[in-house]
Amino acid sequence: MNYMRRQEDNPFLTTKEVAELLHVNEKMVYSLVNDKGLPASKVTGKWLFPRRLVAEWLEVNVTNYRPATVSVDDLILLVAGSDDPLFQQTLALFQRRYPRRIAFFANLGSMGGVSSLRRGLCHIGVCHLLQDENEEYNFDFASQELEQAPVFVNFSKREQGLLVAKGNPKGIEGIEDLARKGISIVNRPQGTGTRVLLDHELSIRRISSQKIDGYSREVSRHLDGGLEVLAGRVDAAPGIRAIAGMLDLDFVPLRWERFDLIISKERFFERGIQDFIGLLHEETFRQLADSFVGYDVSLCGKMLFPDNLK
Repeated sequence: MNYMRRQEDNPFLTTKEVAELLHVNEKMVYSLVNDKGLPASKVTGKWLFPRRLVAEWLEVNVTNYRPATVSVDDLILLVAGSDDPLFQQTLALFQRRYPRRIAFFANLGSMGGVSSLRRGLCHIGVCHLLQDENEEYNFDFASQELEQAPVFVNFSKREQGLLVAKGNPKGIEGIEDLARKGISIVNRPQGTGTRVLLDHELSIRRISSQKIDGYSREVSRHLDGGLEVLAGRVDAAPGIRAIAGMLDLDFVPLRWERFDLIISKERFFERGIQDFIGLLHEETFRQLADSFVGYDVSLCGKMLFPDNLK
């Protein structure tokens, strides 16, 4: 962005400029962001306000005028990708916070979320795909799938592992134990980040999936895997610690992973997307996250811009 352009040509406003435009002090601008949905995004610690969206926000919030029609695109938020209980609860919180909007989620797995974003079928893709170097998440998969580099916003870090029955009666201590005789599992579908992680862990240990009873049996959600363990139909299921906390199961930890939102740059400043990201900075969301175990939201709402995707 060329910051030497004339001020009126700059597509973004500063907090001070918005305050002058609205004839309020700067503290009131922050209140309008949190309470009235004033479109904004925090970049490198500073708030930026898309000039066009601020003008549209003013028009929408005129109290004595009601437009004859409202675009469906302004009322719907489409999300596709990985299953996560905290994310589902956050979508419900978003629905309560903005009752005129409708949020839809398609549980397609992490790769399904990236693919849906590429095809223009959703506003936000949700994924947690471990890369080959065993350290980073999501960036390489998005760069391979998408023609243009998207914006990455962190939703949370979460702990992945194995869900096992209370008391761990089969003594499962790690991935190697899944290949033991008498141990059965239920798996997640191909294209999910949890399946990618399990396959990675099996690969580095040179364990054939054919040795694992139940490897080909799949359930679509982490909760479904936990319920299979809770019912005693299987001995273990790959999943996140949050499910163990919800169902009072034991948990064998494997690693913490990064769970990201992926958004195309062209749509990033759309009001629905900005409202959802803004919700992640509210105390109500933080309290919701604290009601679960196995999450770290210290990076939540932070934009991630890796060098290789600039």
